[in-house]
Amino acid sequence: MNNGLDGAADVTLDLFATCAQSSDGDRETYVRRVADVARWSERVGCKGILVYSDNRLVDPWLVSHVIIQSTTRLCPLVAVQPIYMHPYAVAKMAASFGHLYGRRIYLNMVAGGFKNDLVALNDPTPHDKRYDRLIEYTLIIRELLNGASALSYDGEFYQVKNLKLTPSLPSHLFPGIFVSGSSDAGLAAAKAIGATAVKYPKAPGEEVASDEGVGAGVRVGIIAREDGDEAWQTAHERFPEDRKGQLTHQLAMKVSDSAWHKQLSDLAAATASGESPYWLVPFQNYKTMCPYLVGSYERVGEELARYIGLGYRSFILDIPPTEEELHHASQAFQRAVDLVTR
Repeated sequence: MNNGLDGAADVTLDLFATCAQSSDGDRETYVRRVADVARWSERVGCKGILVYSDNRLVDPWLVSHVIIQSTTRLCPLVAVQPIYMHPYAVAKMAASFGHLYGRRIYLNMVAGGFKNDLVALNDPTPHDKRYDRLIEYTLIIRELLNGASALSYDGEFYQVKNLKLTPSLPSHLFPGIFVSGSSDAGLAAAKAIGATAVKYPKAPGEEVASDEGVGAGVRVGIIAREDGDEAWQTAHERFPEDRKGQLTHQLAMKVSDSAWHKQLSDLAAATASGESPYWLVPFQNYKTMCPYLVGSYERVGEELARYIGLGYRSFILDIPPTEEELHHASQAFQRAVDLVTR
């Protein structure tokens, strides 16, 4: 799997892993886990690695420093929530990474988050309005990183006057920008800010083609093996049924206004037969926030090829438990590329 998995000239995939979370495991070993997952991801050819951000977790920018210092080319995909920091601070961080390390980062623009986090921060902004705010926020970041000589902006949510960013960011290090595209408001925001719209996908047979106006990606976990039965055995061992997790999921559903959360919950019953590689048990048991594809390399590769055929080119994988698991996923992606480039 290459950095940007290449097949035919018109099929290039960007693969991202996900960083370990500080809320999981021992505090004493967390930095080592971050460095390990980053090195695994780079060795198997991932373009970057998602770094989560919410009220429970350590600061994603500090985690990204660990990632940069532990690798040579892997790009942190930093979750950015407007209520945590001013857009100037985000632009300054991106420019500082470029200045200090000569490295590119990606920005995962987050409009919402856990409901209780927003309440604790006294942010009652309605769902669609949060995307309106995110558009203003990201446009300011873009203009600063593009080298605006003295940026003035008078919006509904943000105002700046004669603002200049120093140090400047070389154009080849300009960050890639992702945003959730699961809702109409999210997709509209992606178009407005020139971002890749990332969604939590439906089963490949149910998913629709990506919007031609924006880059498109999906967030999906993969458990694949040469033998499909072995893959399913691994899946059930890693994500056993958990009644406590199910109750937590149900509670989260009651307070969530997230479009993707509701969509996945509705899909869970429809895909519960086990006949499809598309698997939502980890999501239902509150062990992860994305669907999984489970099965043989060939079977999972066929499903991935359907997403690719619909126009999705960026794939954000779940947190890998081992480097070997990433290698297994890369085999499925290689099968997918082979299928779509025949």
